[in-house]
Amino acid sequence: MKAHILGDNGPLLADVATPAPGPDDVLVRVRACALNRADLAMARGVIHGGAGGAGAVLGLEWSGEVVAVGAAVTGLKPGDRAMGSGAGAFAEYVIADRGRVQPIPHADMTFEQAAALPVALQTMHDAVVTHGELKPGQSILILGASSGVGLMGLQIAKAKGAALVVGSSTNAERRERLSAFGADLAVDTSDPKWVQQVRDATKGEGVDVVVDQVTGSLASQTLHATKILGRIVNVGRLGGNQAEFDFDIHARRRITFVGVTFRTRTREEVREIGRKMQADLGPALAAGKLSLPVSHTFPFANLKPALDLMAANRHFGKIVLTL
Repeated sequence: MKAHILGDNGPLLADVATPAPGPDDVLVRVRACALNRADLAMARGVIHGGAGGAGAVLGLEWSGEVVAVGAAVTGLKPGDRAMGSGAGAFAEYVIADRGRVQPIPHADMTFEQAAALPVALQTMHDAVVTHGELKPGQSILILGASSGVGLMGLQIAKAKGAALVVGSSTNAERRERLSAFGADLAVDTSDPKWVQQVRDATKGEGVDVVVDQVTGSLASQTLHATKILGRIVNVGRLGGNQAEFDFDIHARRRITFVGVTFRTRTREEVREIGRKMQADLGPALAAGKLSLPVSHTFPFANLKPALDLMAANRHFGKIVLTL
């Protein structure tokens, strides 16, 4: 089969062996695969999420048709339309653990639309609901809300009954579009007044929950935007891995600061994330209430321009390769 692998000088389209499923695996004929920011690091040879080194098949999420299932797999059969996540997505065929695969929610959803969902759904349900512990009537701030994952976070927060959903983007055009995905307020974190805008919208208290995909230089400002006894879930570090952190504000506001990543989770933990997400959001997905815009599509062979577009950060929503 054809697959994009990590070569000596970056991604390389090559012929590799078609994978064979084990007892807990699902084999899928890929029809579309979506890019994530982690793919930029993987394309440079930075190991991420167990993706391996040179020669490893790149990519993290996909959709397609089930070809075969292992003996321990239930709920899926050959011919089913499915979507999922895991290493080796940029290929004509992919295998994934049963806990990372689910049926495409409804018949009207295209493969391109489905490929855009798995990583965002798992990441943001885990961040907003499981670790953020968002309750109906509470307020939430999604930092980096114009990314695909961020847009899903806005929608999940609204679906879970948040009274106030705040999203951030430093791009004016993107901020204007956040309301269509559930944001009641959009802030520009490059504006020195953004923390005060959040405080004003919450009667001076700050938000109950922050899902932070930026961190970096915003870390201490984010503490000021968080309510006493609030929670910050550190999902991403697009603004940098290290920065000043005001421990006094953290202590005085008694904020719970939670770090999350898929990279150190066991297979069983990832299965539980998928199970919780599907149980909680399955009806909304089936009703078409949760979706992501597909910003650009490229033929499967054109991974490099797709990665270049992602690196340039000129897209809104997901970038998808089609087979």
